[in-house]
Parts: sequence; C-alpha cells; structure tokens
Amino acid sequence: MHANPYLRSRSSRQLWRQFGLSLIMVFPLICHAQETPAPAFELNAENSSKHQLKQYFGKLVYVDFWASWCAPCLQSFPFMNSMQQKYQAAGLQIIAINLDKKMGDAQIFLNKNSAQFLVLFDPEGKTPLQYGVKGMPSSYLIDRSGKIIFTHKGFKLADQAVLEAKIRTELGLKN
Repeated sequence: MHANPYLRSRSSRQLWRQFGLSLIMVFPLICHAQETPAPAFELNAENSSKHQLKQYFGKLVYVDFWASWCAPCLQSFPFMNSMQQKYQAAGLQIIAINLDKKMGDAQIFLNKNSAQFLVLFDPEGKTPLQYGVKGMPSSYLIDRSGKIIFTHKGFKLADQAVLEAKIRTELGLKN
C-alpha cells in the first residue's frame, strides 16, 4: 500500500489540515444529535425559583446557553422571543441558561435585551460541562421524552430559517 503522496511532507500535511479547518469554518455549525438523553439540571431563575429540566418533559424544549459578553447572543434573543411567542401554544418551551459568573453582568444584558422566555442561571458552569458546550451560544433541542434530537453551535441571522423549520417539524407543524 502506498502512502498518499500529498500527505508525505510536513508542509503538505499542514496545508491539508488548514484546508480541513477552513471547511469547518465555512459549513454551518448545525448538527443532528443521536437522540441521547438530555442531562438533568436544576437551576434558579432570577426570582430564585428552582426549575428542573424534567418539569418540561412533554414539551419540545429549546435549551440555549448564553453569556452577557457573547455578541451572537444579542442576535439570538429576538429569535428566541419570536419562537416562544409563535410556538408556545403548540408545546415549545425555550430555556436560556446564563453562564456569567456575576449575575449583575447578566442583568445588564437582560435590561437591554428583553427575554420573553425562561432564563436560568448557572454561574458555576456545571450544566454546560454536562452538555459538552464548546461555544456561545449553543442550543439543544430536546424532544418531549427528554432526548437531545438536534444541536446548534453559534448563531447567525441566516440560521433562523433552519432552526425554525426544525422546531416546526418537531412540533408536528407543516413547514
């Protein structure tokens, strides 16, 4: 068996590695999960009420991890507000989990960017570790039985149509 001639030299390997990284950056960061159980969590809302993921089984849950310093999160909030308003009656629950260490930072963000969905706080950052969050924002669509069925990393305005179509499909609505 002959080795690939393009991978023989170190510079060729570096070129292919860079090419591969370029492809990763070009293609959208939308992934399909393999229907794994969503990690359980219990977190507090601003009013100190406790919320557990299992409370929302029976609904389609869109869990979004965000932070006040995250620029794409500014764009995702209007989208999540719109989705919550449009599809709440059909069974959608959006839960945004803030990861700021200081709640004051999150509050400043929320004062400027209205959230018409449930916002929970995880200043210790345990929940994103359970979910394997690698960037902000990261979203997980969890089916009515508590399984992750779709993941999305990052947020661009161009992502909205794909995300809304996936939500509508999972809710059993025609696209």
